[in-house]
Amino acid sequence: MASSATGAATSDSRRRVGKYELGRTLGEGTFAKVKFARNVETGENFAIKVLDKDKVLKHKMIGQIKREISTMKLIRHPNVIRMFEVMASKTKIYIVLEFVNGGELFDKIAINGRMKEDDARKYFQQLINAVDYCHSRGVFHRDLKPENLLLDASGNLKVSDFGLSALPQQVREDGLLHTTCGTPNYVAPEVINNKGYDGAKADLWSCGVILFVLMAGYLPFEDSNLMSLYKKIFKAEFTCPPWFSTSAKKLIKRILDPNPEKRITFSELIENEWFKKGYKPPVFESANVSLDDVDAAFDESGNSGNLVVERLEERPVTMNAFELISTSQGLNLGTLFEKPMGLVKRETRFTSKRPADEIISKIEEAATPLGFDVKKKNYKMKLQGSKTGRKGQLSIATEVFEVAPSLFMVELRKSGGDTLEFHNFYKNISPGLQDIVWKPEGRKDTRSGLMGLEPAASERK
Repeated sequence: MASSATGAATSDSRRRVGKYELGRTLGEGTFAKVKFARNVETGENFAIKVLDKDKVLKHKMIGQIKREISTMKLIRHPNVIRMFEVMASKTKIYIVLEFVNGGELFDKIAINGRMKEDDARKYFQQLINAVDYCHSRGVFHRDLKPENLLLDASGNLKVSDFGLSALPQQVREDGLLHTTCGTPNYVAPEVINNKGYDGAKADLWSCGVILFVLMAGYLPFEDSNLMSLYKKIFKAEFTCPPWFSTSAKKLIKRILDPNPEKRITFSELIENEWFKKGYKPPVFESANVSLDDVDAAFDESGNSGNLVVERLEERPVTMNAFELISTSQGLNLGTLFEKPMGLVKRETRFTSKRPADEIISKIEEAATPLGFDVKKKNYKMKLQGSKTGRKGQLSIATEVFEVAPSLFMVELRKSGGDTLEFHNFYKNISPGLQDIVWKPEGRKDTRSGLMGLEPAASERK
């Protein structure tokens, strides 16, 4: 979405699926996109995960996705993102999820530094509650990392993407998972080894890394060279900082045991004295949940009555208030490149008072010398890197939104490739965009890089 270069609104189309109006893209991955959505009947905000049916069929994942979605819809846990309903059109599957607007847990570290031990323990307890509960119902996360740990308006932890983050994986006859996935710094050694692993034990390792980061403010395993990083993980080569209590050090070393057979279990962890301090059991919501919508969405009988229609509505091209509120975390101009490398996110935004055409041209001028192929359409851009990185070619989606007359918000979002390579990209592109970034009066940019170009907190995969 964008306006004309003069800032005047023109007409454009906005998508509706059933009773939901779809807004901006919050995140995207190989198999899905996550869209901000509003229920037009109630005004409530949601996040909708959109799966492409063709890709799902191509990877023979229909049965597995239906099982995992059915299980997740039954889960009502205060620390797990809630799934409300499932719909399908002829080409897409839509999963309606709770929208959480308190930002990411790791924003707290980025802004305030490491947490006090009691605060870290509170979030760790909520994380373990959520993970253990889902494990008890046969659902494993397999990709626990910073962007999957969100906070609600009350500051409670919400884990996102349970059962949905690693859909291509399959359990073989040996009862083990065999697909390497996840963010390298958080992944258990047996996952990297690719010889089969227990999903629960691998999730617990990732929880241990997260606890370390909450208390230390940095990662236990970090190296710019991927093979060196793997060696450190295989050997569990890390050192706890001196401010960790003795009991916390002992617990973390038991969680980050490279031998999954010797690693502490969830049942043992929950009885650990350090873990139990100040522990508050979760309060569960009881509800009668129907799976009729899941069955209808995956009905292969050709019954068109079960399908929703995705339709377009003519609307002025402006960013609605409900969408702007959803981006408020990313419009905070207070922090810039202050986050440790391991905590970088996948999207960034800045505001500009320059005409939309000039914004697009400036981004193209800045990206081309960095080796990016640029494709433009309707104030949207696709930047495709020429080099193959750790996770393939870096691909960046760019979009210009009008938020007020003559005021635009520009979003750059990683749509493919490695997150750290995206971090380096926007650090390198920022000098070329200085002229178009709006800097509020009275605020000086004393740091390197681009004022206002800050990673945004949102629900993503």
